[in-house]
Amino acid sequence: MVRRARPVLLSPTGPMTFPDPEQSDGEGLLAVGGDLTPERLLLAYESGIFPWYAEGLPPMWWSPDPRAVIDDQTLHVSKSLTRELRRGRFRVTSNAAFERVMRECGRERDGGTWILPEMIRAYVRLYELGFARSFEVWLGTELCGGLYGVQRGALFAAESMFHRETNASKVALVAAVRSLFAAGITLMDVQFLTPHLASMGVREIPRRLYLAQARLAVRREASLADLPIVGV
Repeated sequence: MVRRARPVLLSPTGPMTFPDPEQSDGEGLLAVGGDLTPERLLLAYESGIFPWYAEGLPPMWWSPDPRAVIDDQTLHVSKSLTRELRRGRFRVTSNAAFERVMRECGRERDGGTWILPEMIRAYVRLYELGFARSFEVWLGTELCGGLYGVQRGALFAAESMFHRETNASKVALVAAVRSLFAAGITLMDVQFLTPHLASMGVREIPRRLYLAQARLAVRREASLADLPIVGV
């Protein structure tokens, strides 16, 4: 496989295209620059690419190999988490507080955050257009956990999650996986594997396989309108 020595430079006024994700560097960096318009963001997710960068830098576009995914068959719910769900302490909603979830995901992260003000504006716009969705976990009236991501057809690309109470992010992930797949989602991307995600059933697949599955998923229809929360 031939890899580019350097990422491709994208112009905000240039063509609305991305290089072949297979041409990313060894860490998955594919391109730098461009913009965060809805059109470019949606094209990125359709192409197996996502933005991730730090304050003071231009947008950086990634397609790592391997890719981390999860589905309702591989989802692992431990006995302790099962007991937590049965207790019914938490209430889960969807799209009730999208921007708040994004802001909470960006707070108190080691080494800073990539959820910058321009990212929040861009993804809130995707939410307003019906292409982004959040899951909120509540303890009483307090927002204590959640996650958000982008939908393209039957693909859901999870971006980030947070918790302010023990198990709240796990509850958000369980609710998201079970609810999304029940509604017709066939591929759920979580980008990178971490020990925490591995304990929940996230697995890695080769990027080539992920890209093939993503091409199929974005062509399928999955309606998340009035999404019921299931399995929690």
